[in-house]
Amino acid sequence: MTLTVADLTGYVERDLDADVARWLADEDRVEVPDSIRPVAPFAARLAPADAAALTGLDRRVRAGTFPQILDAYEWSYGFDFAGNGVGLADSDGTELTDDDVYSIGADGGGNYYVVLTNGQVAVWFHEEEALEADTRFDNLDVFLWSMVRVAAVRAGTLTLAEVEPDFRALAQDGALHPELGLLTRIKN
Repeated sequence: MTLTVADLTGYVERDLDADVARWLADEDRVEVPDSIRPVAPFAARLAPADAAALTGLDRRVRAGTFPQILDAYEWSYGFDFAGNGVGLADSDGTELTDDDVYSIGADGGGNYYVVLTNGQVAVWFHEEEALEADTRFDNLDVFLWSMVRVAAVRAGTLTLAEVEPDFRALAQDGALHPELGLLTRIKN
């Protein structure tokens, strides 16, 4: 059966903990200070399923139970773009504010993963101070499902052959982009 985006709705609350226990038990856990930007005001602007995914992730991050697979540190999780004097624009040039995004981590190259108010996850590129086109995931459930599998392939607990068909079936730009997608990053 082909995996769909709809199949992953509710992943954070339903399956994330079991996948982490099964494939990423030995990974270090995220540790962030209590002073990190609160997620509740942003989550209140999201659709219920997207808010549930974000608050579920946030609960795990703040409790120290989420694996360190997103470079989620005090400098990347809940990042305050305006407070740090950093520009923020959508890929089409539309100006954005901290009210429009919530940063959930980084990609290891200075670029941040951000959740948008429409529930999508995109990559904010530090060099352009803008969201990069064609790097989006439909929602946080799909993004975290994908990142857990990327981390599991890197850890050797899953193989690329086991996950690649599902990545292709989900057809997420952030996974399939030929230069920036997760599949390309796994292979390199």
